[in-house]
Amino acid sequence: MSSFLFGMQELIHWLESHLLSCPYKSWLGLNCPGCGMQRSLIALLKGNFVDSIVYYPALLPIMITFILTGIHLIFKLKNGANYIKYSFIISISIVTINFIVRLILGID
Repeated sequence: MSSFLFGMQELIHWLESHLLSCPYKSWLGLNCPGCGMQRSLIALLKGNFVDSIVYYPALLPIMITFILTGIHLIFKLKNGANYIKYSFIISISIVTINFIVRLILGID
């Protein structure tokens, strides 16, 4: 258990020291629809769920969509395609709303 925690701490430290800059933001000076995802993932890995949602509200729904897709591909769920479709729609809606709100309010 302690080796897992040590490995997780190393991963988090590596991610924090290798954050990618956003070309969209550097070229246009505006946040892109994905800005905040890296910080959100790091906060989630640290166990800070509230901070993760504040940084990028769509991270968890996007992760759920990927997990549902993987489960459907492996187990061929009867209504799996519908679950994925609805999860995708929810995720994209959250990304779009978050992007528009951040643009309007000028939040970085």
